[in-house]
Amino acid sequence: MTAQTAHSYDSKFAEWAVLIGSMAGVLMQALDTTIANVALPYMEGSLSASHDQITWVLTSYIIAAAIMTAPVGWITARFGKRNFLIASLTGFTIASMLCGAATSLEQMILFRLIQGVFGAALGPLSQAVMLDMYPPEKRGSVMAIWGMGVMLGPILGPTLGGVLTDAYSWRWVFYINVPFGIAAVAALWIFFKDNARDQTLKFDWFGFAALSFGLAALQLMLDRGTTKGWFDSPEIVIEACIAGVALYLFLVHMFTAEKPFIPRPVFKDRNFISGLVLMFVMGLVLLASSALLSPYLQSLSGRTVTQTGLLMVPRGLGTMLAMTFAGRLTMKMDPRILMTIGAALLAWSLWDMTDWTPSIDTGTLSFVTFVQGLGMGLVFVPMNMVAFATLAPHFRTDGAGLTNLMRNIGSAIGVSLTSTILASSVQTIHSQLAGYASPFNRGLSVNAPSMMMNPQIPFGLANLNSLIEYRAMVQAYANDFLFMFFVILPVFGVIWLMKRPSFAGAAPKLEVVE
Repeated sequence: MTAQTAHSYDSKFAEWAVLIGSMAGVLMQALDTTIANVALPYMEGSLSASHDQITWVLTSYIIAAAIMTAPVGWITARFGKRNFLIASLTGFTIASMLCGAATSLEQMILFRLIQGVFGAALGPLSQAVMLDMYPPEKRGSVMAIWGMGVMLGPILGPTLGGVLTDAYSWRWVFYINVPFGIAAVAALWIFFKDNARDQTLKFDWFGFAALSFGLAALQLMLDRGTTKGWFDSPEIVIEACIAGVALYLFLVHMFTAEKPFIPRPVFKDRNFISGLVLMFVMGLVLLASSALLSPYLQSLSGRTVTQTGLLMVPRGLGTMLAMTFAGRLTMKMDPRILMTIGAALLAWSLWDMTDWTPSIDTGTLSFVTFVQGLGMGLVFVPMNMVAFATLAPHFRTDGAGLTNLMRNIGSAIGVSLTSTILASSVQTIHSQLAGYASPFNRGLSVNAPSMMMNPQIPFGLANLNSLIEYRAMVQAYANDFLFMFFVILPVFGVIWLMKRPSFAGAAPKLEVVE
């Protein structure tokens, strides 16, 4: 049977209903990776959680989505795109309702895990549906639309979350999914045409279990390492060993098993492999930068949750602007040049952020984040098009699953690493600055500072410590932005490892084994 071709629906209305329904799913899934960011301080008090514990609301969702993204290709081939997509949207919508109704941290983490499990397939399935619906010469525009959902979700999530939290409560950052989820399920139920199914397929339980244990243990190690003292803790050592052994077994099994659940031929495509690396880096920078900006603007700059959300808008506008023309430019020029320009803009914005202080003016902040969004959009659309241009049609769903897996893993690792660097930098810089807080520092022994910041009296010591803590936090955030700048640099080499594909003409008529 051949892949579903362009305009295979009875009417334009049906085609657009499927397009919007699948896009609604990916937008909701992408939004929920960051929409809770600005609401975390409010959730801490409501759920009686500490600052370290509340980050599990973010990472539990991301790691569940990462684990369940890997078998998307197999599940789709076994049960069909229509059944799987509708089931995923239904489960995601119900889990969103449960998250909004959660009364304890344990309930919230459980419901976010369920939300991540059902949300995992929404991104790759929507991407595969759009690739099936349109021929190569029209994929520039449709991938730009899909990319907007994937990129704008995490970028505009804090904005929407801030407005909803300020106007109503943090619970509405989850309830907002419900009406859109119901509408998307209805559209797909009525109009979506299913693909062929192969009910004889057997699941690779060993490969899936090895990958699941490896990713879960790795995420636990990264999340708890800072508070546990890293490898001084037996727990972290055990988690590191489990992660290492499980991921090693997964790789060996994948390259030696007769029928692993991730088909080996996809790894023979150089463009696709380069795309996976780029997707990992983009996932890391996209979510980590968003997760850092929200507390930076609230805790250090003293801005309200709504102001913080609105200040995230320019980045989304930059991404949207880039995506409106990136697809067309990719069809007319070397996409590697476009990606290089985007990566350069992204690197410049991160470098500029290393000099930020909490008193940064709104104009400068908006301009830098706008350029950052522009860079992300210029990388993302050509990257997706080049990665799938030379991939056989019957590997699209598996390929889409892998790219989303790498994005989720990058996001999870990015949040954990930047949180670790932040905590470690604060401790180190605080210790260095505290060395100047002594009776021999003349700046602390004259005029007002001699009373207000005298380390010899409790009141002065508390004031001085809060000032040192504040300065340490400012420099620690700068270290995180510098870390992400260095993460971007290898991207330039990966981009030029790709071969320039040809998007002209129709797709090759290959048989689809699904």
